[in-house]
Amino acid sequence: MSPIVLADSGTEIKIFVLDTNVLMHDPSALFKFQEHHVFLPMTVLEELDNAKIGVSEVARNVRQTNRFIDELLTARQSVVIEEGLELSQFKPAEEPYRCSGRLFFQTRAHGSNLPESLPGNKNDNSILDTIMALKQDIRDREIILISKDINLRIKAAILGIQAEDYANDRVVEDLDLLFSGSRQLAPDFWERHGKQIESWQDEGRAYYEIEAIEGEEWHPNQFVFIEPDFEAIVRRRQESGFLIEVCTNHYGHRHSVWGVTARNREQNFALNLLMDPDIDFVTLTGSAGTGKTLLALAAGLTQTLDQGLYKEIIMTRVTIPIGEDIGFLPGTEEEKMTPWMGALMDNMEVLTGNEQKNDWEQAATNDLLRNRIKIRSLNFMRGRTFQNKFIIIDEAQNLTSKQMKTLVTRSGSGTKIVCLGNLKQIDTPYLTETTSGLTYVVDRFKHWQHSGHVTLMNVERSRLADYASDNL
Repeated sequence: MSPIVLADSGTEIKIFVLDTNVLMHDPSALFKFQEHHVFLPMTVLEELDNAKIGVSEVARNVRQTNRFIDELLTARQSVVIEEGLELSQFKPAEEPYRCSGRLFFQTRAHGSNLPESLPGNKNDNSILDTIMALKQDIRDREIILISKDINLRIKAAILGIQAEDYANDRVVEDLDLLFSGSRQLAPDFWERHGKQIESWQDEGRAYYEIEAIEGEEWHPNQFVFIEPDFEAIVRRRQESGFLIEVCTNHYGHRHSVWGVTARNREQNFALNLLMDPDIDFVTLTGSAGTGKTLLALAAGLTQTLDQGLYKEIIMTRVTIPIGEDIGFLPGTEEEKMTPWMGALMDNMEVLTGNEQKNDWEQAATNDLLRNRIKIRSLNFMRGRTFQNKFIIIDEAQNLTSKQMKTLVTRSGSGTKIVCLGNLKQIDTPYLTETTSGLTYVVDRFKHWQHSGHVTLMNVERSRLADYASDNL
């Protein structure tokens, strides 16, 4: 007897076997395979049961997965497990995907179908064994293993099992397709489109209204530039075209931000976004040394201490070590987070460093700034609401899309959020450049009038750091 009963007759309907890490990563994965069927081995259910306790994001996702399965089981009065559960009978309202397949479970044990080199007592090997048995029972269907575990996919390929990574959480197919925040225009742009452009000045700011150009898709607060010295920001997209404004020039000390000036075009773009009170959400990406943290802190201090737009600066980040974990840290929440905030301390030294100050003056300045800069842990963000705060989320590339949503939705009235990260340095298991929460928000916010993004390109720490970035 077959372990599952397929009511449909079309061989084009596939069976996807989900690994545990897929559901730990995205509980709604059950509903994202459209007309195809989903199969869960008993080992997967056992692993979900072992991981359900705790306050981590993985434990929360496991509990949500269990709730989804429970809802599917209770949605019908009489359930014949071998016939599968109709996924369409209970689907989360927020899921836009159409699903018409069924959810099947492993209902019986079987003899080992694996080589002697793969012992069946390992969970991954048990999953492979279940798939091998399923392939023997159901020969007219394509059976595919979905796993975020590379080693499991390698072993599956060796055994002749088709295996794929979970791709429904990808924001873009390739990182090169991600919105960069700026666009270079052709040198002859004015000559070709001069008749379609109106210009004027208002309160010392220069504006241009440009008719819609075929093939050009500009987003709100995207930057456009023409070599060597024209830089502007798209302020509004209209039916007839675009309204752009010439950028504030932060290259000289006339428009410096807490003593910081832009050293390149992208830094100037970033300061324009960070200093604009009408922009509530800013994302800055770039490699180490491009100035992300320094620019964000300088803008936050200026708008908090000098302009009074925000009550305080809140800085947080994911606590993932590069080497071995240093273990338990005593003290308050802020004291526990201090070892992870080396970037904050380093940049504070740059922003407050003044050779003319004596030790007493320097200590007084540092105490004043520490009272307005709060260090908070991501673990305690749920349920909070931040009013009139300037929030900096460092190392945001290590957040999932769900974690990013949790953080951004904490913002109250008058709050600005700045997300910083290097998409080339992801330390969270099962996250990639195309599935990172930072990539997710860059793509999802690019159409919103009150958000902006810049990709910083040039390393500005030192000539040593610049050479190392290019050659190591």
